[in-house]
Amino acid sequence: MTGAGVDAKLDPMSTALPHSPGSDYHALRRYVFSGHSIAVPRVPPGLYIIATPIGNLGDTTLRALETLAGVDLIACEDTRVTRKLLDRYAIATPLTPYHDHNAAKARPMLLRRLAQGAAIALVSDAGTPLISDPGFKLVRAAHEAGFAVTALPGASAPLAALSVAGLPTDQFFFAGFLPPKQTARRARIAELRRIPATLVLFETGPRLARALADLAAGLGHREVALCRELTKLHEEVRRGDLATLARSCADNERRGEIVLVIAPPAPERSSDGDADLLLRQALARVSLKDAVGEVADATGLPRRQLYQRALALAKDANHGAPR
Repeated sequence: MTGAGVDAKLDPMSTALPHSPGSDYHALRRYVFSGHSIAVPRVPPGLYIIATPIGNLGDTTLRALETLAGVDLIACEDTRVTRKLLDRYAIATPLTPYHDHNAAKARPMLLRRLAQGAAIALVSDAGTPLISDPGFKLVRAAHEAGFAVTALPGASAPLAALSVAGLPTDQFFFAGFLPPKQTARRARIAELRRIPATLVLFETGPRLARALADLAAGLGHREVALCRELTKLHEEVRRGDLATLARSCADNERRGEIVLVIAPPAPERSSDGDADLLLRQALARVSLKDAVGEVADATGLPRRQLYQRALALAKDANHGAPR
């Protein structure tokens, strides 16, 4: 029986749980992988947050397949999109829409199903649920009601882009989508300017050139990686600076899913007074050479400049010492 047949036969929001050992649905708890049909047990009751592929359907985890086949219901943004994934692996679990426009109505029904002992999966159209997608209110409500909430990690567009961008990854800030209106967008960019971390943003093709131009104006000269259609047939990763990429995209609209990874701001250079204070403190503990290296690392000031200041400070300290 196909997934469409299950959708037609079973009401996804029915109060009856179709998981008795003799039911037709119980027999459908299986998935197909590498030509093998694999039967799975019904998973324990609760809410399962499942990451799905961001493009290449082969990026699904085995645990995700087992759980998608083993739950009673899958809540998804667009049933047509999720159906493609389920059809690829012959999973017949019923689907129900859960998105920004119906969440207020759908959420209480999902919570009622959880209260009746259902196992429900939450997926987004692509990637990890709740990352710039609906769902956090459902997760919060499930926690507050005492239901088990389980995460099944997997594909994530921000992390995939960060891993191929060639920019610092020790600290990064995910900022989602910039506002579509220019005034609000520029105000948001001004807020992001001083965040001392690599920035990760989502953007759409029609707005890309304008967003890059505003980012160049607001953030200054910074490296950026433009990651488009990751894991898909026309995957593209372009690296450069914000202004150069803005110009190259002005007359050539990019389509598809786009992630921008932007280098962090350069460290602010300390004043000579700050450097002198740091040098005095360091000279009281370590050698002149080590003091210069320590303060150079902390301030970004040239070592030659700091070495001359350290010599002068050491000389002043010796002249001022009691004889």
